[in-house]
Amino acid sequence: MMTGKRLVISALVLALVQIGFLGWIIAGRAAILRDGKEVLLKVEPIDPRDLLRGDYIRLGYDISRIPVKLIANIPAGKLSNDDTPIVVRLKPGADGYWQPTSAWFGQAPAPAAADEADIAGHVAEGWNLSDATTVITPDYGIERFYLPEGEGIAIQNDMRVRPFGIRVALAKDGTAQIKALIDGDKTLFEEPLY
Repeated sequence: MMTGKRLVISALVLALVQIGFLGWIIAGRAAILRDGKEVLLKVEPIDPRDLLRGDYIRLGYDISRIPVKLIANIPAGKLSNDDTPIVVRLKPGADGYWQPTSAWFGQAPAPAAADEADIAGHVAEGWNLSDATTVITPDYGIERFYLPEGEGIAIQNDMRVRPFGIRVALAKDGTAQIKALIDGDKTLFEEPLY
């Protein structure tokens, strides 16, 4: 009798731990969306459909192409990039879209100023770092935006003829979350907190 009771209690504790973990993940994402620094990024279209999750637009950004010459901490004599994290410092341009001004492998040496923001990404290995004309392509985890069914292809086509943007919320550590899809001055879709 006591073993059955322990089994039920163990199952309840395990269920509470799992629910707590999922809640922690959701609350972390919501905290970035609610409290993160907002930046506006210009996007470029790529593909519109995922069979399991529905319509989406695959996004490329101006900040997805970082010239090696912007990376401030490449060790002398290092010829190629290992699989590594990168931090890219952004500053708003005259058009309102944020642009990269510098980058570092690992962490930024100092916090961003009030008119700047840092976005954290990841660079796959194999990039040639010895050539200043090389451009690396970090992945920031914001390269897909899911849309209501039937919307992806139309938006994808519109993105080819006029500028679109993504409003992104950045946590203090540079983690990015997409907040909204923007068509010119009009917000098309906004991510809910929960």
